[in-house]
Amino acid sequence: MISFMKNAFYAQSGGVTSVINSSAYGVISELQARDTSINIFASQNGIVGLLEDKLYDLSKTKKSIELLKDSPAGMFGSCRYKLPALTEKAFYENLFKKLDQKSIKYFFYNGGNDSADTCLKVSQAAKDFGYELYAVAVPKTIDNDLAVTDNCPGFGSVAKYIATSAKEASLDIKSMCKTSTKVFILEVMGRHAGWIAASAELANDSNNTYVHKILLPEVSFDESKFLAGVEEDVKNYGYSVVVASEGLKDKNGEIYSASSEKDSFGHSQLGGLAPKIANLVSSNLNLKYHWSVSDYLQRSARHLASKTDLEQAVAVGKRAVEFALSEKSGIMPVIQRVSEDPYQWSIGEGDLRDIANEEKVLPNDYISDCGFRITQKGVNYLSPLIQGEDYPRFDNGVPAYEQLDLHLAD
Repeated sequence: MISFMKNAFYAQSGGVTSVINSSAYGVISELQARDTSINIFASQNGIVGLLEDKLYDLSKTKKSIELLKDSPAGMFGSCRYKLPALTEKAFYENLFKKLDQKSIKYFFYNGGNDSADTCLKVSQAAKDFGYELYAVAVPKTIDNDLAVTDNCPGFGSVAKYIATSAKEASLDIKSMCKTSTKVFILEVMGRHAGWIAASAELANDSNNTYVHKILLPEVSFDESKFLAGVEEDVKNYGYSVVVASEGLKDKNGEIYSASSEKDSFGHSQLGGLAPKIANLVSSNLNLKYHWSVSDYLQRSARHLASKTDLEQAVAVGKRAVEFALSEKSGIMPVIQRVSEDPYQWSIGEGDLRDIANEEKVLPNDYISDCGFRITQKGVNYLSPLIQGEDYPRFDNGVPAYEQLDLHLAD
């Protein structure tokens, strides 16, 4: 057994969100409240910071950690880095040596599917090496595709942003459609799961349709059916607003706009869907169009964050600490929906073996029969997640987003 540990490691991983720093606040504030003798190290750029000996010693930080709740993106830097198989003993020997140098006993890894895999590997390797480490994943992903948990911190705020942006853009196009733009395509994130695109349905209400077509990875894209639908929208409304998930698939199950480039996890680089759809509309229907890609804007919009999302982001961070201090490892706090009306939730425990590398897609009964809209059941699921506002502090007309003073450990 390597020497007894007492300190904590926290890192952010994968694509960041407008509320991931709120989870960091949850972890850090709970550790400080429970045991002031624990020194907390935040890794610069995810697990990479640990491997490169670049850890922030938070005992040196003088500013209030309350700033974390007001700031989007990753305060400590994030990464996309795939850990090798557990058979790569030398790699894990080096990793535990670095943890041992800082007397780290508690390991918190804040991320999505691939990050859950990282945390699970660290937990399993610690057991194999006889290293006393309690590794807990903290859920985060705008894609809302983590298994076991009802929803994921980060998603509610993106859903609120997309529904709002689609509604505002729709009103703009409605104003001009008589003599100008007839079709608007908004491309959103979502590789295999269409949760973000589905949230555009929340722009609609019982009296008005602002979003007419939603293109989901779960529904094979039928060009002819889509074009006929757009033509019908223009006839009925004067225009058509389309929200499309970047992971849209063709009838053969291939991503409609995938490139040949891959990331470190072997995922195809996505993008370019909106202009491809726009070209399809233009060449077949001869309608004037505009397109846009929400890209990083959707996940960094702290100014329009969901209060529910913020509260859940903090809560999973705090519960992760409770689990780790209880000497649990290889687990993740999960959000459980207690009731829908009124919306109530609690935090439970999920096994990373059931979460890592799994994906939760949109259920069939959330998708309308035509395949282009979301059912009332889907709306009932989505709607509570975007409720409430919690605006950041503004300075000189824009959000302040003040950053912590961070200092590398000796």
